[in-house]
Amino acid sequence: MHIHSTSENTIQQFIDIVGKQHVLTSDNDTRLYRQGRRYGSGKVLAVVVPGTLLEQWKVLQVAVAADCIVIMQAANTGLTGGSTPFGDDYDRPVVVMSTKRLAGIQVINSGKQVICLPGATLDALERELAGYNREPHSVIGSSCIGASVLGGICNNSGGALVRRGPAYTELALYAQVNEAGELELVNHLGVELGATPEDILTKLENRQYQDINIQNNPGCCASDHRYSHDVKQVDENSPARFNADPSRLFEASGSAGKVCVFAVRLDTFEKIPSQVFYVGTNSHDDLTAIRRFLLTDLPRLPIAGEYIHRVAYDIGAEYGKDTFMFIEKFGTAKVPAAFAMKDKVDGYLEKIGMKGLSDKVLQMVTKFLPSHLPKRMNEFRDLYEHYLVLRIENQDADQVNNYLKQYFDSHGTGSYFHCTDEEGRKAFLHRFAVAGAAIRYRDTHRSEVEDIVALDIALRRNDREWVENLPKEMNEKIIHKLYYGHFLCHVFHQDYIVKKGVDPLAMEHEMWHLLDDRGAEYPAEHNVGHLYVAKPALKNHYQKLDPTNSFNVGIGFTSKLKHWK
Repeated sequence: MHIHSTSENTIQQFIDIVGKQHVLTSDNDTRLYRQGRRYGSGKVLAVVVPGTLLEQWKVLQVAVAADCIVIMQAANTGLTGGSTPFGDDYDRPVVVMSTKRLAGIQVINSGKQVICLPGATLDALERELAGYNREPHSVIGSSCIGASVLGGICNNSGGALVRRGPAYTELALYAQVNEAGELELVNHLGVELGATPEDILTKLENRQYQDINIQNNPGCCASDHRYSHDVKQVDENSPARFNADPSRLFEASGSAGKVCVFAVRLDTFEKIPSQVFYVGTNSHDDLTAIRRFLLTDLPRLPIAGEYIHRVAYDIGAEYGKDTFMFIEKFGTAKVPAAFAMKDKVDGYLEKIGMKGLSDKVLQMVTKFLPSHLPKRMNEFRDLYEHYLVLRIENQDADQVNNYLKQYFDSHGTGSYFHCTDEEGRKAFLHRFAVAGAAIRYRDTHRSEVEDIVALDIALRRNDREWVENLPKEMNEKIIHKLYYGHFLCHVFHQDYIVKKGVDPLAMEHEMWHLLDDRGAEYPAEHNVGHLYVAKPALKNHYQKLDPTNSFNVGIGFTSKLKHWK
């Protein structure tokens, strides 16, 4: 591709700052950064991978001066294309800034809080906090695929933990481009680090601050303190959490890359001894009754409550088996490297016209391995259509056990069992494996599958009819429907594997009308990316943070043009 001389000059400036090997321009080298995990791709002038916060600031200065669009990218594990370019209709050159080399985690306040730099992953944070017997906002789930802590904050990520709500903080250090087009650094971390950007960024990165420099101002939250109250209001006619909730948009929180975040300060959470219950039923009313009991009658909220439908269970068992076994054997820390390696192989195979081969090989190998799921779970699969996996604090386990026993003694539609440690671990891991299974199914059935329509929706808290009934003409266009989600929050992930020849985007837009009729909000916990329309509150948040429209432009179907024209 021919690069214009001013662009050549910009690229040379990037090289001067971060070194040649950290400025990627060839299609082959940039592929991993240009394509979303599940959706979206586009062209870039360059991918720049700074090695220090000061380098990140300097790259930003060059990009802004050269009138480039900047897309901040951490782990690129998003599912809606929200951290990659989308299409080729930008009015300025696009630079992707990858923060994966900036992986610092600083534990403060005796482990009760942390400061995370842009490349810090949930998995690394989980390991860092283990010594304090504490854990981050999100554990199983995105943490497994190497998701970043900052990505969670910027995208209001939800997570499976009922007490914690969306990832949220009011304490952040970030840069924004003001109305006049100038770059400014805003230090709202609550840590005194000096006056100039150079000082602030260098001191922070090298941890050149004392406890005395940390302000513990109760006026600013480092997590969502309201959610545990909101989720209990089971008779409210509105969702408990969703991406465009104006009350949970604050500077970096929910910014979706409309500012460049250098660090966030977050609360951590005490690890709580717990037990797992596994429920199976053929009546969705049973799960509604259980949900209402758990949220209103227990002295403490459950830790997690994950829903899986039988079809999702089956497809997860077959097409998520290698993910499950890999995590069982090697742990979550090795997953991101495995994904990156697979992407390289896939890129090469695509070049020689063998797209999807690696998936087919992995599928074939796992087919011959023995079943990886516990016997009692598989027995429930044959008996029941709906499953609920509950993680309950030890001190509430007897009460839950008694309730479930009494409930199913008088309702013949379902049953439950109290899991062993191994069953409990595997039940939650299987729920995680389900989430990636639709992608594998698509990649191994290219001849009959057009694509996946993936929705994440928040139903009203008082909604008793949470099982979806699609019109016949829509059902006929779908091969499989995978339903799973964070049941106690009434947040559902709905993946539709769509038949060849069907327009997935048209189908998605049809689905939106059905969801609007049900009073649902969407997306519930993913970035709007390039899949969903940003609702007014969210669009206003973006415009306020980025008045010149210089960062991550076009997300939420907003304008791609400078100054939001």
